[in-house]
Amino acid sequence: MSMHVHVFFFLTVAIFSATSSMSQSQTAASCNGIFVSYVYTGGERLPPNVSDTAEQPYRFESTLTVLNNGLEELKSWKVFVGFQHSEWLVSASNAVLADGTSLPAAVGNGTVLSGSTVRDLKTAVATAGDLTQMQVQVELVGSLLGVAPPSVPMPRSLTLANDGFLCGQPSREGSNETHVCCARDPSFKTNMSTDEEFLPREKGDLSITYDIIRTYDSNYWAEVTIANHNSLGRLDNWRLSWDWQNDEFIYTTKGAFPLNVDSSDCVFGSQGNFYKELDFSNVLNCERRPTIVDLPPSRFNDSELGQIPFCCRNGTILPPTMDPSMSASRFQMQVFKMPPNLNRSTITAPRNWEIKGTFNPHYECGHPIRVSPSESPDPTHSASNKSSIASWQVVCNITNTNRETRKCCVSFSAYYNESVIPCKTCACGCPSNPERTCSATSQAMLLPPEALLVPFENRTQKAVSWAEIQRLPVPNPMPCGDNCGVSINWHVATDYRKGWSARVTLFNWGETSFADWFAAVQMEKAAKGFEEVYSFNGSLLESVENTIFMQGKEGLNFLVAETDGSNPRKDPRVPGKQQSVISFTKKETPGINVVGGDGFPSKVFFNGEECSLPSVLPSCVARPEVSLATMMFLVMLLSIIFMSQ
Repeated sequence: MSMHVHVFFFLTVAIFSATSSMSQSQTAASCNGIFVSYVYTGGERLPPNVSDTAEQPYRFESTLTVLNNGLEELKSWKVFVGFQHSEWLVSASNAVLADGTSLPAAVGNGTVLSGSTVRDLKTAVATAGDLTQMQVQVELVGSLLGVAPPSVPMPRSLTLANDGFLCGQPSREGSNETHVCCARDPSFKTNMSTDEEFLPREKGDLSITYDIIRTYDSNYWAEVTIANHNSLGRLDNWRLSWDWQNDEFIYTTKGAFPLNVDSSDCVFGSQGNFYKELDFSNVLNCERRPTIVDLPPSRFNDSELGQIPFCCRNGTILPPTMDPSMSASRFQMQVFKMPPNLNRSTITAPRNWEIKGTFNPHYECGHPIRVSPSESPDPTHSASNKSSIASWQVVCNITNTNRETRKCCVSFSAYYNESVIPCKTCACGCPSNPERTCSATSQAMLLPPEALLVPFENRTQKAVSWAEIQRLPVPNPMPCGDNCGVSINWHVATDYRKGWSARVTLFNWGETSFADWFAAVQMEKAAKGFEEVYSFNGSLLESVENTIFMQGKEGLNFLVAETDGSNPRKDPRVPGKQQSVISFTKKETPGINVVGGDGFPSKVFFNGEECSLPSVLPSCVARPEVSLATMMFLVMLLSIIFMSQ
């Protein structure tokens, strides 16, 4: 496609965008319900260049708008976008996928988007026409196949996905906009039997439930439950934060504790003026945005702080596939309220929830939604259930959007190539001024196998010598390191007629040991042939397609931190290591090309964190035998690991 065509296309899109914004406002004004529009704003060709035009990838950018022009507030908005061009959604501002799938994700068969930062849309009457409260705009960025400019890739359908609404046929405005108006269905009947209609509980990677279990005029007891639903999600040393809406403060807790114990904001604030007789030396936290942390296991039987189910685990929440009994955490807290909310029935849930861990995925949490009261077994009557007074749910989903760096990385090697392809340069971050000491843009240098056993700062001579042997260029300045706390080597070890094998080695270069670690590898073409992991516990997940899940066996589930060498004065530090062989059969995967690349994972996870992968694979030098250097490395590595156990 010529440059003139590209310029014409982008000018056309710009003109469409300007005119569509004016026509859209006119069209929206004629909708006396929920107005939903999808506007394509631009795109460009992506590599690689392929001969089949139907398989050529392109970037797309679009804006989804949801506007409430009705007389009732729209709770927890949801919109179905009928993508149809093998789209892959990379980011969506102010929204998440309603089914809990993390971005990026394949959405070629259409997907339902729901609000993350803005979930509820108020009416014009309630806000005096304030669009910031009536409307949400979602900026979508992704890729698709086969639709080249000046053609415009539009969804086949667009509709509001909330129950109780009827939508007309979508209308087109020019070539880059489609919109629809949806109104309440007068014949719709809810199946709710209570006086107050609650929103249905939603699915996500992580859910936080805020249950009111006891309430008084001036204070209440809340029980907070964090439940992990993602097969590869995990939290270690979790920290949970939120914002109080009405100057509430935490008097006491059970099962967890505030990170900062400080009542000074109450003493010098409105709380101290109102609660004149309250001893604020016993108040735990008065911050507008408190942070709560878990207690150690030693506190579980503490009559004052513990004795709460699922509490006191040092903030560890494991995947349900690993241990369902360890996939949740719970605590209780006594919350004091402020005027004018001094009655038993006026309770406002906190907002702006955030949860973090020390070496874990990034979670994006939505607004709390009112759900039906939670039920749990009554401890005093085994045959009865006890219902909470009120419940709110917060759904959090794993997202890699705007993630600058990773926390772990992967190197590739194979029996048919003597070199190791190391982790990418600056895979987990770079120095603030790398140009002074190293290059942040130079490609990482190939390594001899034994170089994986030493820290990056001790690899320079090995890398330079290996480059001379292999007749490879040496950058000046040298490339920066990967700076990853955890690295994983995936080595294709054998390939024969009926099967093949790989060897996975975990290295911990950090100062923190990992208890109950797990790793997972996604093998697009090889997973169905998985047979066994020998030194780890391993299984093929049913909940995550083409993914092999591995964890340490009992007694070997501790990936220790980096330690000093045998002679600290001259020996480099030694990483914590774990290693196992994985065997595969070719019976279930006929036609698999192990040497051609099918023997390497497309994604690797450690403790829920997706690791950085090399951009290239080891090349085949057309010899099936294991090289001497690789064999010596494997023997040495195995002996070191067995001696350290």
